[in-house]
Amino acid sequence: MSKLGNLGARLYRGEVGYDFVGKRKLWYGVSILITITAIVGLAVRGLNMGIEFEGGAVFTTPKTSVSASQAEEYAEEAAGHDAIVQGLGTGGLRIQVAGVDTDKSDQIKSEIAQDMNLDAERISADLVGPSWGDQIANKAWQGLGIFLVLVVIYLAIAFEWRMAMAAFVALIHDITITVGIYALVGFEVTPGTVIGLLTILGYSLYDTVVVFDSLKEQTKDLTKQTRWTYSEVANRSINSTLVRSINTTVVALLPVAGLLFIGGGVLGGGMLNDISLSLFVGLAAGAYSSIFIATPLVADLKEREPQMKALKKRVLAKRASAASQSEPPEAPAVDEPYDEGPEDAAPAVVGPPRGQRSQPSSRNRGRGRPSGKRR
Repeated sequence: MSKLGNLGARLYRGEVGYDFVGKRKLWYGVSILITITAIVGLAVRGLNMGIEFEGGAVFTTPKTSVSASQAEEYAEEAAGHDAIVQGLGTGGLRIQVAGVDTDKSDQIKSEIAQDMNLDAERISADLVGPSWGDQIANKAWQGLGIFLVLVVIYLAIAFEWRMAMAAFVALIHDITITVGIYALVGFEVTPGTVIGLLTILGYSLYDTVVVFDSLKEQTKDLTKQTRWTYSEVANRSINSTLVRSINTTVVALLPVAGLLFIGGGVLGGGMLNDISLSLFVGLAAGAYSSIFIATPLVADLKEREPQMKALKKRVLAKRASAASQSEPPEAPAVDEPYDEGPEDAAPAVVGPPRGQRSQPSSRNRGRGRPSGKRR
């Protein structure tokens, strides 16, 4: 068995583990810091919205020797707006200028053709109106809202409202971080970005539901025992599914990283950048939130219940009693049931069990009656 597989088996059996829930304040602080950074980046730099949302013109040139940086200068001088230029596999250029209407696009096209020594008839121009972009943005927000509502309803029915609330917070956490990264990096927001953003919600929710399912299974009849608190069982649930979550995330990130760094970076695929960056950031944030945010938050909410508070008191009292008798508290196996038997109620026994006579040691044998002949 591989080292990772052996570690996963030991985590599942409860032989080793990391206290995720016990150190939840640390992870809350890290998440708050990352979220604040994302919000500040979004407020200061804003999102670089594509022409699909703001409206504008896209000019596609035939094969040319003019570089992308030089063409960008020509386009900005002609339009008076910022331009984005990308190289095409055919040797031509894709020049994108936002905030351009139909009347001005013909003039920009002529000036670009003159500066680049090209025939204006060979440059194609596509115009996008801002109203169409508004419709796309509204549809995206509607889709996101419907998705979140359905997720909360499903989790509240399948599990409970506390788990639904924790999953909702984790999803908002993932969306905020992804949008903030887009603002900091400056990538253009296109319909491909929206598609990638909606896709990562499914991956994030998958990891969260896996942990929640394990937690639901292990907390059945939890109040009938006095060995584990809810937080401790929640921590065991995270550890038992940790390797599975890591494997799922790594396998999903590898092809996305190929799209981002090879397809977008090396080959210069603009749409690949739009989709792959949101997927890459969202998948990583989703794996983090399902382990470090969602489950610890559920434990926080559950520990506020009166019955869980009473359970925690009983568990701590039993451990204190065992410690006062110089005996370590019982640590059942992972698969051991929670129901307490008669042995749990019996007091600790010191010395040999009842009904058994202690056997003399080898040093004391023969010291009772002196040896010798009878008189």
